[in-house]
Amino acid sequence: MVKRNACVFISGSGTNLKALIKSSREYNFPIKINYIISDTKGAKGLKLAKLYKIPFRILNLSKLISLESVSRELHKKNISLICLAGYMKILNKQFINKFKKKIINIHPSLLPKYKGLNTFKRVLKNKEKLTGCTIHYVNNKLDSGKIILKKRVFIESNDTEETLKTKVQAKEHCAYSESIINIFR
Repeated sequence: MVKRNACVFISGSGTNLKALIKSSREYNFPIKINYIISDTKGAKGLKLAKLYKIPFRILNLSKLISLESVSRELHKKNISLICLAGYMKILNKQFINKFKKKIINIHPSLLPKYKGLNTFKRVLKNKEKLTGCTIHYVNNKLDSGKIILKKRVFIESNDTEETLKTKVQAKEHCAYSESIINIFR
């Protein structure tokens, strides 16, 4: 099987990155992660890049950085798919348009509900009975692109933000890989 090149954008712990790397090492998985970009110098996910010898770049967002240079790098590396995995910055319109239908994101709610940040807090505050995660294409509106896949999680009366996050992340780790298989099927 010919695998397509993929890049993963991260900001933090890299739990979804780890799941994607594990899937990408399976023979029949359609992508190979050959580049990682982080907007956070101390992102724990960068340890995974080093462990698995995946080249990475840290974006210094305290300086005005053009995503044009990132875009050129990704084209040189023949990137077919960009996975946002806990990447906490909004990509500019020009970058999104250059990679139209090639950027996907995972969001910890059942979109279109609870777009943006603090989803677990808002879900619990509104006494929802069900939540989950959504994988979607990235467009120019926050968490509004075409939905690829959703996975649901039941909310128990004793759930906290932390327990809910743990349950949703467990679903995310399977859902992201399943979505990528669906895209290239």
